[in-house]
Amino acid sequence: MHLRAICPAERTEAVLAALKSDPGVTHVVVLRGAAVDPVGDVVEAAVAREATDAVVASLCDLGVDRDGGVTLEQIDTALSDAADRAEEAAPGEAADAVVWEELLSRTGEESRLNATFLSFLTIACLLAAVGVVTNSPITIVGAMVVGPEFGPLAAIAVGLVLRRWDLVRRAALALAAGFPVAMVITAVAAFAGSFTDLFDRNMVLTAHQVDFVFQVGPFSLIVALLAGAAGMLSMTSAKSAALVGVFISVTTVPAAGYAAVAAVLAEWDICLQSIAQLAVNLVGIVAAAALVLALRNRRGQARDLGRPLANG
Repeated sequence: MHLRAICPAERTEAVLAALKSDPGVTHVVVLRGAAVDPVGDVVEAAVAREATDAVVASLCDLGVDRDGGVTLEQIDTALSDAADRAEEAAPGEAADAVVWEELLSRTGEESRLNATFLSFLTIACLLAAVGVVTNSPITIVGAMVVGPEFGPLAAIAVGLVLRRWDLVRRAALALAAGFPVAMVITAVAAFAGSFTDLFDRNMVLTAHQVDFVFQVGPFSLIVALLAGAAGMLSMTSAKSAALVGVFISVTTVPAAGYAAVAAVLAEWDICLQSIAQLAVNLVGIVAAAALVLALRNRRGQARDLGRPLANG
């Protein structure tokens, strides 16, 4: 990973010593007096992923995060013998390494309750409702992919493992406010569609290809657990391609959309089953994701630097 640190000039030598002492660090560059705001020196380096957590912690111990700044970026390609040696010298495998500060920052950002999150969740619920009334599993899958709910679910898991209750509260608020808002808007749209004869009760009750959305059972929990585990493995190993499979394997958003449509049609049994499906999936994903993180932190190497979540 590419690391850039801005530090006061009087602390540069200590920063360099910390970087040079780690065998997983190479390509160290110093730009004296290059930083304007905050004022100081710029130090850059290439850091093996498995060494990143320790390096960041050592820089924060020097107060670089308070008086300057530390940024991390993924390096896609590095053609360098020195980089190869750093990778080999760093303990462990890059794919197995968890950069905890990166994970905390990412989940903190994705769990914020804002207009973008609400928009995506609402659109996903509306797509799910369309899939229900048109008996279209493909549209249901589309709703699964659009739904942004995995971010807050992953954030809750991270918060539980790291005991970052501020992150848990932020993510829980996003889910607790986001789903009701999306479901109410979907219900209003469903009422409008029913009122204008765009669809009727019979269309929904005979839409058997999408019955799986509300049919909660043991496999609902099994799929949620597997999806939560795969999703967290994807996030912690920087293999984001697997997240698409996670999105289309759980019926969180589709269940919310089905519940809204069923409520409009006064099909309360289906509505309650859909809500139960939603709850089972949410709990299963969080439980499995937290378990994966706990196992990856079984040696207790995760260190919370105590930095507050960004609000901007």
